[in-house]
Amino acid sequence: MKELQERIIRDGKVLSASVLKVDAFLNHQVDPQLTMNIGKRFAELFADEKVTKVVTIEASGIHFALATSVALGVPFIYAKKKKAVTLTEEVYSAPVHSFTRQETYQISVSKQYLQAEDRVLIVDDFLATGAALVGLTQIVKDAGAHLVGIGAVIEKSFQEGRGLLEKEGIRIESLARIESMSPEHIHFIEPAATRV
Repeated sequence: MKELQERIIRDGKVLSASVLKVDAFLNHQVDPQLTMNIGKRFAELFADEKVTKVVTIEASGIHFALATSVALGVPFIYAKKKKAVTLTEEVYSAPVHSFTRQETYQISVSKQYLQAEDRVLIVDDFLATGAALVGLTQIVKDAGAHLVGIGAVIEKSFQEGRGLLEKEGIRIESLARIESMSPEHIHFIEPAATRV
């Protein structure tokens, strides 16, 4: 997605060879038009999958899941990192380790909102180590629902996340795939040209 790549180059900050800061437009201050365009793009990519639910994890994936669910016309669910007192019913849960926060969370989704007949699209802001997405795929699997694929806004392709998920046969669509990065340069993997 050219618009996204341009914003990463213009407004992103590479803090190290593995840390990209995009809080000026994606995950602290949010550009709403870019977010809606991201949702539309995911909806286009998964248009033939008959998605019934979009699933993400709080908090940085919520606005992308919302934008995608609006474009698809389906509800979205976000996995909670801490069980609220109001979450009294049974839940699906999985452990997730956060690389950026250096914490492990027990994420959960109410069984009331995710059923075996659902066709689920997972959406998140980053695909790097894959920990959050592996946790979400486990929840979808535990629910007996069908996972149609994963939409990642930004993928750090030099980390192991894609490999872990592809081993499980999961379709992954990333809107900006970074092959390598440094404070001086970000190198993107360009999508393969569509053959006519």
